[in-house]
Formats: sequence, structure tokens, C-alpha cells
Amino acid sequence: MNVSTILIILLIGAFATYFSGDKLASKVALLFSLAALGCSIVLLNNFSAGENISVINSWITQPKISFALNADGLGLAMVLLTAALTPIIIFSSFGNEYKNAKGFYALILFMAFAMTGTFLAADGLLYYIFWELALIPIYFIALIWGNGDAEERRKAVVKFFIYTLAGSLFMLTAFIYLYQKAGSFLIEDLYKVELSACEQFWIFLAFFLAYAIKIPIIPFHTWQANVYQKAPTVGTMLLSGIMLKMGLYSVIRWQLPLAPIAAKEYMYIFIGLGIAGVIYGSIVALRQKDLKKLLAYSSLAHVGLIAAGCYTLTLDGLRGAVLQMIAHGFVVVGLFFAAEVIYRRFETREIGEMGGIRTQSPKFTSMFLILVLASVALPSTFNFVGEFTVLYSLSQINIWFAILGGTTIILGAYYMLRMFQHVMLGETNSKTFADVSLNEGISFAVIIAVLLFFGFYPKPITDLITPSLETILQVINKN
Repeated sequence: MNVSTILIILLIGAFATYFSGDKLASKVALLFSLAALGCSIVLLNNFSAGENISVINSWITQPKISFALNADGLGLAMVLLTAALTPIIIFSSFGNEYKNAKGFYALILFMAFAMTGTFLAADGLLYYIFWELALIPIYFIALIWGNGDAEERRKAVVKFFIYTLAGSLFMLTAFIYLYQKAGSFLIEDLYKVELSACEQFWIFLAFFLAYAIKIPIIPFHTWQANVYQKAPTVGTMLLSGIMLKMGLYSVIRWQLPLAPIAAKEYMYIFIGLGIAGVIYGSIVALRQKDLKKLLAYSSLAHVGLIAAGCYTLTLDGLRGAVLQMIAHGFVVVGLFFAAEVIYRRFETREIGEMGGIRTQSPKFTSMFLILVLASVALPSTFNFVGEFTVLYSLSQINIWFAILGGTTIILGAYYMLRMFQHVMLGETNSKTFADVSLNEGISFAVIIAVLLFFGFYPKPITDLITPSLETILQVINKN
């Protein structure tokens, strides 16, 4: 078995879901997503046993393009994140009804297929194809099944699509330039290209524009909050839990090794942009009255810190960034799902219209509190491991970076706990808040179990990703 198997499962699953009809679509999609998860676990076991599960085949001769999928520890970690969150996201949607459900769930699987391909691609053009394919399903998911006024939703989604597509075109231009130097799009050949400092600056900048929009890093974040708010919760989970990780992963896999001189020269600028996102996202989150928007800006703050860790060019920084990517994926999906559970009962996302949930649903209150504490990086949660490692790496570069980056913990604790008080405590809302259903409870339980388990024992993930990150750093430090 090789890594193409998981792509085949997801692609077949997308078509099977669509042709299964609206009544069976959700169950078929869940079945194929679980099959993909099972496949990813088997591939991990094979990889750990020393088996070569990568794929490289000639695809197009002129220009020279290969169907190359590289399965190292870093790529497998991101594939496992995608494979684990996809069934959770699908299962969490069972409490909602969707028109044209077959199309909705088929798009979710197709998006998982494209994102998985992005994490595995070892050919520049193949990577670009998967990168762009992931944009198509989320565009339709947000446009057709989104929330609020149709015209406002259309404007938000079109802005997101144009921003992302425009940034990607700069990346494509960079790949074409590199191909002319290397004669191949294979990542190992692109790594060997010798570029001047000026050339590296432009290559670095072209990739940065694509990734800064996708992550997003300020000032390229203006699309995020509106799209997160207007998209259905499933779409928001896909965007925040997995899709933004494509940009962060790509910084490590593509941008830094291809332009190491530029990465070292402009390190302080890009670390500064990441930390600015931490502070900006936290301050704006303090002012939000809409629960989804508050979580969106909270996510902006957290990914700013992850981006800063990536640009430290240290093993601790890269390792902490990857750990935090995975932890953030689970906690943000859990928080947005909690917001959806509240919306199902109260039919509002306005924080001021909530309250008194604790007295009606102690189980939900307890699970929501754990997610909030994980979000603010309480020790013993997975987020603490990643944030502490990133902050430690920032202190190695400049202690002020660590101090300013640490504001994400202080400000995050303030706005998240204040939000918890308004939503869960206080006066009881006039509407009844039914306790969590079995489906909802299982979704929360799985997410919380992951956050607590790896909070106490992150070694399996650390051991998986460290060799790949060391290899990437060797490429960076050759220049």
C-alpha cells in the first residue's frame, strides 16, 4: 500500500456520496472518511516499520511533471490531522438538515481529497493543482449552504476566492521560474537550485503572498472573519481546522527551503508580522459580540503565533509550530462545533442573547469549559505543548518576541473566559437548552480525548515529525 490509496478512497467516496442520494449521503460520506482514517493509520504503521510508501511516476514529459507523493513524518502528520478531523466534522453535522445533502457531503470529501494531496505532493505543479482544487469545494459550501443574507454571503465568498486565487498566481509564477532553473518540478530538484539573494527575495515574496492570504497573516486577513461567519459551521471547521494549515505547512515545506537566504535575512520582519497578528487578533476578539466572529479572531491570533514559530528557522520553532497546528486544528473545530450546538438551541450567535446554559446542561458546560481552557493553553492540554515550544524558540531569537507572543495566552484567557461567563453563566435565556445528544457528545468526547492525551504525551507526534524537520533545516542551513 502507498499513499495514493488514501487519495483514491476520498475521491471515490466523493463520487459515491453524490450518487448515493440525499438520504444516505451523510452516512456514506462518514463511512468513506472513516475508511480514509483507517488507511492513514495503516500507512503510518507501514512508514514506522521502514516501508517506502511514497509514490513517484512520470506524468507529463513536456514540461517535465511527475505524479510524486512524498510521505515523510511531516506530511503524514498533516494527513492524519485531515483524516481524523474529516469524520468528526461530518459526524458533527448530523444534527443539521441540508438541501441537496449529496452535493454538500460530496464536496466535503472532495475538499479532504485536495487538502490531503497538498500535504503529500512532492512535485511543484502537482502541489499547485491540489492547492487550487481545495479552493473550489469550500467556495460552493460557503456560497450555497452559508448563513445570513445571500448578497452579503456572496460578497464575502467572492472576496475570499479572488484573494486566494490572486495570491496563488504569484506562487505559480515562482514555480515556473524555478522550473526553468531546475528543468523539473520535483521538490528534491527544486531544493538543489542555486539562486542569488535577489532571486531568492522574489521567490520568497511570491510564496509569502500565497501563504499569507491562506493562513492568514495580517494585513492579508481581511477576508477571514466574514467568511468564517457566513460559512456554515462545517465550512468554518474545514477552513480553520485544516485548510489554513495548508499555508503553514507550505511555509515549512516549500518557502523556507527554496529561499533560505531571504528567510534568514528577513526573519525579524516575518516574525514581527506573525506576532502583530497575535496582538491584533486578540484585541479585536475582545470587541466581538458574535460568537463565531470572536472565535475567528481568536484563530487569527493563534495562527499568528504559529507563523512566527515557522519563521524562527530553529528546530524548536518548527516543531512547536507543527504541534500547535495539530492542536489548534482539534480545539478550533471543537469550539466552532460548540457554537453550532448553541445555535441549534437558541437560534442566535449573539453573545448578549445567551446565558444560563450551565444550569440546564452541565455536561455541555463541562465539555465547553475544557475546550476553552485548551484554547488558552492550560498546562496538560495539547495547545500548551505547542505554544510553550514556539515561545521558547522565539526567546532564542529575541526575548521580546517571546514576551509579545505570550500575550496570546494572557489576552486569550481574558476574552475566552469572559465569553464563557456571558454564554454559559448569568441569567437563563428564555429558550430551553436541551442537553447534548449522543452524536454531539461523541464528537466532543473524541476531540477532548485527543487534546488531553497529547497534552500529557506528545512524544508520538514529536518523534514522527522531528526527522523531517531536521532534514528541512539541513537544506536551509546549506546556504
